[in-house]
Amino acid sequence: MKNKNAAFIVLLLLSFVLMISACNKDQKVGKSDLSMHQPFVSLDSIQLASGHLYRIDNFDSKYVSSRNIDVWKPEDFDTNKAYRILWMHDGQMLFDENKTWNGQEWGIDENLSRLRKKADIPQTLVVATWNVDENRHANYFPQKPFDRLDSLSKNKLISYHQDNSDRLFKQKPNGDEYLKFLIDEVKPLVEKSFDVKIKKSNTTIGGASMGGLISFYAVTEYPETFGNAICMSTHWPGGLSFEENPFPQAFFDYLEDQLTKLNEHKFYFDFGTRTLDVLYPPYQQPVNELFENKGFDTSNFRNIKFEGHAHKEKYWRKRIGDAIQFTSK
Repeated sequence: MKNKNAAFIVLLLLSFVLMISACNKDQKVGKSDLSMHQPFVSLDSIQLASGHLYRIDNFDSKYVSSRNIDVWKPEDFDTNKAYRILWMHDGQMLFDENKTWNGQEWGIDENLSRLRKKADIPQTLVVATWNVDENRHANYFPQKPFDRLDSLSKNKLISYHQDNSDRLFKQKPNGDEYLKFLIDEVKPLVEKSFDVKIKKSNTTIGGASMGGLISFYAVTEYPETFGNAICMSTHWPGGLSFEENPFPQAFFDYLEDQLTKLNEHKFYFDFGTRTLDVLYPPYQQPVNELFENKGFDTSNFRNIKFEGHAHKEKYWRKRIGDAIQFTSK
């Protein structure tokens, strides 16, 4: 009888330990729960033309690597009045050239303040998610177009880029996980913290280069959240440029399947003609035809060439105002 009692006690203790372990595991999986994160903190170290910048440092996501989340709020922002949401990738490059790696910025606060003073746009809150350099390409690569390729093609493409680049395809594209980070983690956190609603009718998502790719992908995958896409200097090659690169066509095929249901959305594309942008002019006509064949016109689609513009923030800064104005109407 004593042996049976002892065995029962051991079994009971073991069950208790396993239950505690399972609870701890569940807590780890749910590490991005809103209640477990520090609040947005106002920053005084960033030089702004206007407004206020708030940040969560090193947000611990269950989908992507930890990174900062910034929110820029204009002066006298009032949620009782009409407002818009501008969601931008590469958040560390938007506001203060003194803090960026190349001494350039998008001038988002300057552009929005100028447009607001002219009454060209409603008051606009900016959500700015930072990139993590070593993960940027994988995070911003549209995943479903990549997954459509056959296994042999994917393996060849990954090997080619790994052999010819020290940073591309070091991990497989995970754009779907990045978008889950935006939708499941950042969106509710911003909505709760700033008492706003992020939805199709008021939200534009934008970026440049790979950020242009993930912006159109965000609209196609989450059309009820993102109403418009700003895709500047969109990197249609998806990686290195080479003959018989299947990525541009994979993107086009994916878009062709998706655009039929997106005629209430707006898409702004543009490109320059210098540095990396020299690769993009050949894609202008195919992109134009793709959207026109799906019923888009100048009211909801733009694809503009800027002669002499290079693949740099100082040029995107010159163009972002017009893109915001187009997608805000």
